[in-house]
Amino acid sequence: MGFGCNACGVTGCRIIDSPRERMIAILTNNLVPCNGRFPLLISIATIFIAGAYAGRNGFLASVLSTMAVIIVIVFGIFLTLVISKILSNTILKGIPSSMVLELPPYRKPQFGKILVRSILDRTLFVLVRAIAVAAPAGLVIWLLANIGINGNSLLSIIANFLNPFAQLMGLDGYILTAFILGMPANEIVLPIILMCYLKGGTLVNIEDTISIGQILIHNGWNMLTAINVMLFTILHFPCTTTLLTIKKESGSWKWTGLAFAIPTICGIILCMCTTFVYNIINVL
Repeated sequence: MGFGCNACGVTGCRIIDSPRERMIAILTNNLVPCNGRFPLLISIATIFIAGAYAGRNGFLASVLSTMAVIIVIVFGIFLTLVISKILSNTILKGIPSSMVLELPPYRKPQFGKILVRSILDRTLFVLVRAIAVAAPAGLVIWLLANIGINGNSLLSIIANFLNPFAQLMGLDGYILTAFILGMPANEIVLPIILMCYLKGGTLVNIEDTISIGQILIHNGWNMLTAINVMLFTILHFPCTTTLLTIKKESGSWKWTGLAFAIPTICGIILCMCTTFVYNIINVL
């Protein structure tokens, strides 16, 4: 379920009887990309991987960009298994339980009841939390982009402050700032990046992939940047709605903080490693 929405994936963990295994599933749910992260993954793969071969072989370019997205997704699933194993042997150590799923007797579906309960118990639950987070976040982003000090917007000041650390990850300050401000919803990460580069005061929605690519390349993006952005898209903190859902399901800020830290630390370390290897290859 996490491929659709990580918050829904967290609530879906309720079917796991073992509290220990339910917590492992909740903590690792964010390592698979939700629907909000796919547009960024596909856009970056199309621009930098397919774009590198578009002039020579269009079919090959399409296949390579598709494979790049699939590889990143499979890598996230692999990390889910690895981190689940680590958690089950350390802080959530215990005896594995078996799961028996009994098939209930067949009854004629009650579509009205199913629809109402689904809307009330699941859809509205997640939607209300998303709205409660998105509205204040939109105001914060607008204020940061439009309030300035000595001619520099607060957004630029924050990005410049984060830039040295972002460079270690093969990114830049604006990219890292966009991921942080994109906590309310992963869909707005790319619009925030474009807004920063274009020095705009509102979120930018450009549907032309070629235009997006020109803006990114003009602002210093290369293959390393593209790879690290794709990796960090998979491996970074859950959105705010998912974090609030984890808090409600676990009843503890400790587990919520751990759910925040696990993918973020993995993403930072992995991006630093790829940058280090990339720089060594360039020197050689």
